[in-house]
Amino acid sequence: MTTAAWRVVSWAPVLWQAECAPQLQLVHLATAVLNRGDIEAPCTGHTVWGTQAPEGPAGMAWDWVQIHQGVLTLADPMALVTNLWLLDPAGQVLSPLQAAPHLNGIVHTLPWQDEVLRVIEAQAVPH
Repeated sequence: MTTAAWRVVSWAPVLWQAECAPQLQLVHLATAVLNRGDIEAPCTGHTVWGTQAPEGPAGMAWDWVQIHQGVLTLADPMALVTNLWLLDPAGQVLSPLQAAPHLNGIVHTLPWQDEVLRVIEAQAVPH
């Protein structure tokens, strides 16, 4: 099953306490390599991670770029796509700016670079 990265935002919203976000235990769902990389442009793509929360499927997706052989980074840490609506301790939904550090914290805990590199290597054309 492949999951289109930008489809995650169309999933039903999942409300989640921001301080409990690392407990989601997201798993790799899909990675797409959009540009194989060459002299002109780096290797780029997107990846999708998700889990089954009590309220339904929860997921996150983001663009990545390979900045050096084997070194990957988020293309834009402020452009994570998710159906997670993070809540503050009072139960109010965080703004995108307030949620960004929590969402980036989740990404930081995931082995997403390993998964993306695995996909890049699997799709490599032998010379």
